[in-house]
Amino acid sequence: MGKIAKKLFNPGIYPNEVSSALLLMRLSVGVLMLSHGIGKFQNLFGSEPIQFSDPLGLGATASLALAVFAEVFCSILLIIGLGTRFAAIPLFITMMVATFVIHINDGFDKQEFPILYAVIYFTLAIIGPGRYSLDSSISKKLNLAKKN
Repeated sequence: MGKIAKKLFNPGIYPNEVSSALLLMRLSVGVLMLSHGIGKFQNLFGSEPIQFSDPLGLGATASLALAVFAEVFCSILLIIGLGTRFAAIPLFITMMVATFVIHINDGFDKQEFPILYAVIYFTLAIIGPGRYSLDSSISKKLNLAKKN
């Protein structure tokens, strides 16, 4: 678990100002995407028949479940800063599908927001959540446990 845990919980080493900016970024995109995904979550578990696009040929229910996983559960992980680098990946993929599959013929005005979100998620996947995250706390405990 050593190498995997180090990658999963690596918050990055940044000054307080950068960590504060990363916290603001995580909270902003996390809450905004979570609010976007709650309706999908309710649709997934509602009594109405599922009507959702099936852009990858997986079926409407599977496509909706994948979108809910990314937009709700991965957004919550971003907000609390847990497994941030990996939580950003399904969100990035979801935004790429929204941009280049769902809205491919809709023009840039419909593609602009998913592209913006995708850039933010890609950035978070690369640089991590910063020190104000659960990843940082876990990383510190793993390093302490390794020294003892």
